[in-house]
Amino acid sequence: MSTPISSELIEVAVRVKEASYVLASASGEQKKAALEAIAQSLRNHKDEIVQANYTDLERGRRSALTNTQLDRLMLDERRFAAMVSGVEEVASLADVVGEVVNGYVLPNGLKVQRVRVPLGVVAIVYENRPNVTADATALCIKSGNAVMLRGSSQAITTNVAIGEAIAVALTSVGLPGDCVRVIKDTSREGAIEFMRLNGYIDCLIPRGGPSLIAAIKENATVPYVLDGDGNCHLYVDRDCDIEMARNIAVNAKMQRPGVCNALETLLVHEEIAPKFLPFLARDLKGVEIRGDIETFNLVSDSVPATEEDYETEFLDLILAVRIVKDLDEAIAHIRRYSSGHSEAIVTNDLRAADRFKTEVDAAAVLVNASSRFVDGNQLGLGAEIGISTQKLHARGPMGLEALTSVKYVIEGDGHVRL
Repeated sequence: MSTPISSELIEVAVRVKEASYVLASASGEQKKAALEAIAQSLRNHKDEIVQANYTDLERGRRSALTNTQLDRLMLDERRFAAMVSGVEEVASLADVVGEVVNGYVLPNGLKVQRVRVPLGVVAIVYENRPNVTADATALCIKSGNAVMLRGSSQAITTNVAIGEAIAVALTSVGLPGDCVRVIKDTSREGAIEFMRLNGYIDCLIPRGGPSLIAAIKENATVPYVLDGDGNCHLYVDRDCDIEMARNIAVNAKMQRPGVCNALETLLVHEEIAPKFLPFLARDLKGVEIRGDIETFNLVSDSVPATEEDYETEFLDLILAVRIVKDLDEAIAHIRRYSSGHSEAIVTNDLRAADRFKTEVDAAAVLVNASSRFVDGNQLGLGAEIGISTQKLHARGPMGLEALTSVKYVIEGDGHVRL
């Protein structure tokens, strides 16, 4: 039996849908002005937003959120500045709406073009990270999409404060405030209703852990793109620059361990492991290493890894390690355990690099670079709405183009089909 949708949520969805028609026809200049106004409004309301975040953090501490969860929830000075800067960066990007993807003239004289258009209403379900409220808004506005934002209960006070600042900015440039709506109901029942807004939501994008993804698969009746787990691997090949491998491994694991593009499993060629692992273990201060028996022989304070460890996205200072015989065994391990997010190799062997790029199936494959670069902002997209681990519609970091579709525009001169 389907869950009935509350009249209040339907009313919100109707207003957002109507606003999407206005936004879809907005000029590039108007959308840019809207984003610039949003950035300024966020600055103007900084005190309220920071105080709201403090309220969420205090509630999170009382409810025993983990340090990783609190870190994702925190909107400190640096992250607030980065959030505002991200909106401004998206504002400066070229407008993709209306772009002619390709065009041609048929032998019968018909002119055919494929033109990039907004999706309509994008819905985002996300956990803990309030900066997503502004990031997603910026990308959706720039790509001509209205957006419905449903964050977690842990971040609701911050999300609402950011949403209020955004609404003020939109109306100041003549766009409906309903182009962006933060949904205040954070109940599980409300989430299921949200996922079933057929006819109102054109694309649902979840940003969260396995339980959220499972809920989407079980309950969603609207189209969705999965922002999946990040069980990311790094393979250190026999022929590599050891210092480079150490730097990449440390950065990928420790620069920010609680995000989806952080390193979770390290695979090391058996010939280089004695020269590499003991020194890397000293670099990974505070990281619990869970390894196979060969790893334990080289790193005495490691603990035995289980099958589950190799399957897990830890999002914490924990690293699964396995020593492998060769590239074939490394690729086999990745094929078995990868979530399809980001996979990396460190090697000086061009043939090994080419094989890895060809044979490893993931949204992103990196050679001699940290998986932390798999981020829309880092890859020149300005920002991202999520990282898709699917293969249809969008894959990898989802920037502006991934938030659009195309339509065929066909022009004739009285043509009729014979």
